[in-house]
Amino acid sequence: MNETAKRARATIDLAAVRSNVRALRDRAPRAELMAVVKSDGYGHGAVRCARAAREAGADWLGTALPEEAFALRAAGDTGRLMCWLWTPGGPWRTAVEQDIDVSVSGMWALREVTAAARACGRTARVQLKIDTGLGRNGCMPADWSELTAAARAAEAEGVLRITGVWSHFACADEPGHPSIAAQLTAFHEGLAIAERAGLRPEVRHLANTPALLTLPEAHFDLVRTGIGIYGISPSPEVGTSQELGLRPAMTLEAALASVKRVPGGHGVSYGHHYTTPGETTLALVPLGYADGVPRHASNGGPVLVAGKWRTVAGRIAMDQFVVDLGGDSAEPGDPAVLFGPGDRGEPTAEDWARVAGTIGYEIVTRIGTRVPRVYVDSDTRSATEGDRTLTGGTA
Repeated sequence: MNETAKRARATIDLAAVRSNVRALRDRAPRAELMAVVKSDGYGHGAVRCARAAREAGADWLGTALPEEAFALRAAGDTGRLMCWLWTPGGPWRTAVEQDIDVSVSGMWALREVTAAARACGRTARVQLKIDTGLGRNGCMPADWSELTAAARAAEAEGVLRITGVWSHFACADEPGHPSIAAQLTAFHEGLAIAERAGLRPEVRHLANTPALLTLPEAHFDLVRTGIGIYGISPSPEVGTSQELGLRPAMTLEAALASVKRVPGGHGVSYGHHYTTPGETTLALVPLGYADGVPRHASNGGPVLVAGKWRTVAGRIAMDQFVVDLGGDSAEPGDPAVLFGPGDRGEPTAEDWARVAGTIGYEIVTRIGTRVPRVYVDSDTRSATEGDRTLTGGTA
């Protein structure tokens, strides 16, 4: 283990990732499953988590950026792979040459990928996205007929193959929200228009993790699972990780950098927003907002130290924060666990999200590069660092 890992580390349990993928597949048995590994696998490490997801039966991988998809190909993945966030002048040709499905939401993108396919002499794999109500990317329904007709003409020419039609929910993490039914209706209408244009995509997909868990009518041919494969619930309204049969894969911990007795009335951290109520023991945790610990959790973030839940005392600084141990004792080097699965008494990422007024997605994704990822496999008790290559067939 490197010296930095002695200060702090994020331990990623690959067995948990595999278990989560299998659990999610069981909830959508008639659909293929895409494991979304964008943003370096939501902070868990894209390459290692992609391999674990493939081992558990993931049919597809998904990324936001083309560079993220290229990294998976460079690591040895040869399976179905999609990326969806493009800007004009993007690396379309490389994506076509690497057999990556690209998302197209408008005529400008269709023109660019068509030109790239002609330039390299290969058929591009294209998925058309319709905006059914999220208001982000996706072709507006008013322009959908034009886009599908143009895509079909390019397909007839042999320049591209329309492999998918897809969209994305806005409020699937709020079961019963009226937008859910409206988006389902709009998606069905978009599919009918695409079919009338002569398109026969391999996959139609709308469901993200919360829709997979709560809306079987939205499963179609493929479900996209992001936060769920890392064991985190998409929202309290959908249920806790435990209730959903998921196990959080990341544990964030650090070694105490300092432990000392201080008198009552002693100010702690910037601004003295915490003052010791009496003589006490303060412990210094060498993680801060530069590592992704949210400053919004100052005076509230939960930490397991010396067998008990503690609360961040004062402001979280760039590199460190303090916890008040009261009458308890600890030693420098003792562990401080910020979050993990929760089954050993430690807080979870969802606990931090509640305190910081955010979502579990952000808590794990924001953990920075100063915190090394250490990979363990609770099925085999092995541990490794880094995420350099995918091995063993189709990763």
